[in-house]
Amino acid sequence: MAGRIAQADVEEVKARTNIGDIIGERVALKSAGVGSLKGLCPFHDERSPSFHVRPQVGFYHCFGCGESGDVYSFLRKMDHLSFTEAVERLAGRIGFTLHYEDGGAAPETTGRTRLYAANSAAAEYFRAQLATPEADAGRRFLGERGFDAGAAAHFGVGYAPKGWNGLRDALRAQGFSDEELATAGLVSQGQRGVYDRFRGRVVWPIRDVTGQVIGFGARKLYDDDQGPKYLNTPETPLYKKTQVLYGLDLAKRDISRSHRVVVVEGYTDVMACHLAGITTAIATCGTAFGTEHITVLRRVMGDDSAAGEVVFTFDPDAAGQKAALRAFGEEKRFAAQTYVAVAPEGLDPCDLRLQRGDGAVRALMETKVPMFEFVIDQRIAGFDLASVEGRAGALRSAAPIIADIRDPALRPGYARVLARRLGLDLPEVTSAIQRAGRAATRSGEPERRAAPEPAPEQVAVRVTLADLPRTADAALERGMLMGALQFGHRIDAALLSRALALPLRYPALDAVRQSVAAAADRDRAGWAVDAVNAVREPYRSLGAELLTADFPALTDDEAVASAADLARRILLRALEREKTELLGSIQRLAADSPEGRDVRVRLRAIDAERQSVADALD
Repeated sequence: MAGRIAQADVEEVKARTNIGDIIGERVALKSAGVGSLKGLCPFHDERSPSFHVRPQVGFYHCFGCGESGDVYSFLRKMDHLSFTEAVERLAGRIGFTLHYEDGGAAPETTGRTRLYAANSAAAEYFRAQLATPEADAGRRFLGERGFDAGAAAHFGVGYAPKGWNGLRDALRAQGFSDEELATAGLVSQGQRGVYDRFRGRVVWPIRDVTGQVIGFGARKLYDDDQGPKYLNTPETPLYKKTQVLYGLDLAKRDISRSHRVVVVEGYTDVMACHLAGITTAIATCGTAFGTEHITVLRRVMGDDSAAGEVVFTFDPDAAGQKAALRAFGEEKRFAAQTYVAVAPEGLDPCDLRLQRGDGAVRALMETKVPMFEFVIDQRIAGFDLASVEGRAGALRSAAPIIADIRDPALRPGYARVLARRLGLDLPEVTSAIQRAGRAATRSGEPERRAAPEPAPEQVAVRVTLADLPRTADAALERGMLMGALQFGHRIDAALLSRALALPLRYPALDAVRQSVAAAADRDRAGWAVDAVNAVREPYRSLGAELLTADFPALTDDEAVASAADLARRILLRALEREKTELLGSIQRLAADSPEGRDVRVRLRAIDAERQSVADALD
């Protein structure tokens, strides 16, 4: 039986992997100083970015929730992988052949890795089936909607044969068990055994943000199919419909660059938008757009300011209006501005492209209106605005919407919009909005009071940079440790070792210093991460913050020079303290005594050393 992966290979794979690339597939990262990136934390919901990544040392840390680690721990936490699976995934990514202890071959993968493999194999099977004679109905369905073979290949669209076990038999031949196929949602259990879940349908592979297939969406083609029009993969260990967004794997790069996303309603709408040049389009998969979708999108967008845009496309029918109101209920979770785009004559993007061309789809995005304006119109649409009673009812219905706008600078403008819509005086509308705001505040108070406080034993003790005193000494010690952890491999080894050998005045920082000082071979990749992991609690999070915090410098070389100077200043401080102590003791010693002579010799040595260190300072 094969043993565990050789440690040398574990280290080599980590050294060859850019943690920024791995995390950047899920989180929009932007520069945060020399060698540092930051974005919205993938481990907790936040409004502004506090998640820092330092690719050069292969480490991440969130200053908000305290999560930190290397590329392996990131994959394990995000994808629920075992350590072995995380190493194997990254090794496969860079084409590195792993070796196992005792010379064993690679063990058979299990768990989630097998589910990913089964879904990938199924996607290839479906795609190949689209070229068979039986799939003529599927090709015709796509062609009638303006999608040729190239479009189908780009999106990985396939065809599920009408038979009961075509996929099952094909994947069994590749070594997958019925249990694995059932867990992946590819087959269903009947009285006579398992059978293919998707039969006689056009099939779209649904991928996670990293591009791995985690499920499928399928549209029926034949009249004798008694199933629903669209059938998706059921909930599995990989596929969570409240978190999945179709097309995000293709759209994420442009979403991150433009800070704009277009939310449409179906697979063909995503295809139409992308082919028309709207490459930031995504769609939910068989469920309403909800809070978990927003969390995923915000991380990809880098949604930490009002500069971004989220555009929803809805049908103008009752179902579309209901979907718009649902989306509006979650609108405030975005920092970006939200808009609604409704195509003329109720056409969805796919039909709009088919009937009027790519330009019409692009033009649709230019007709967007702010979400608040759209919802206000929806709220007052059912009232008779020709009557006093109707206008009063419309005002009561729409006023809470404006009162709930998170940006107070926008409220007066929307108050004027509502006044024009209703034909009322602005002061009357403004007064109604203020009353609605006060009512919302009163109704929210009991809920806030009822929120339970965490029990003392449930509160994690975590010392952070924010806990350090605001003194010059603390700033010096903090800066020296930041420089040592982030650039220690480029600082003169003797200088840094001398500085790290000196105890620091603040216990929390000294706990980190001890771990950094004990680290051997600071030229080795990953040494700083190991040093942080060795810091004793409750100071480990402080070490992680020191490793990932923004170091104040414009370039890498400036940072190294500054870090070396900070080490010299620590040395100077220690020499000055020693000199002060010796000057105090010399008053108590006879000038011609051996002790007095030793003190004077040491004082001369300290002065020479102080001058040497001071001369080296920039």
